[in-house]
Amino acid sequence: MTQPDQTDREAGTAFLPKFDANGLLSAVVVDATSRDVLMVAFMDAEALAKTRQTGLAHFHSRSRGRLWMKGETSGHVLKVREILVDCDQDALVLVAEPQGPACHTGAVSCFYRRVDGAELTRIES
Repeated sequence: MTQPDQTDREAGTAFLPKFDANGLLSAVVVDATSRDVLMVAFMDAEALAKTRQTGLAHFHSRSRGRLWMKGETSGHVLKVREILVDCDQDALVLVAEPQGPACHTGAVSCFYRRVDGAELTRIES
């Protein structure tokens, strides 16, 4: 099988995800209502297929070395409503409805602090 060329990826209509050397691509999760960034994770082919099949966000856990469904222990799943793909198909945006906090710390978003000089300041919701 031949590899798709750059024109196929950038201008074609076929979904041709471009995984890196580790078999991963970046996935940014945004809230379907507010469009706030909730989290960033990695997907492999299995996680992408499972997400598309179930409508629930699945990722590849680099620390666990396995597939995981967001919320598999907490119940705070992400219901995926739309998947956007960037120009060269190596990054995705998952537009999702969070069923609870997206962050394992209990914060609504994993992006709950900002850089303030040499320190981090918590962002109040």
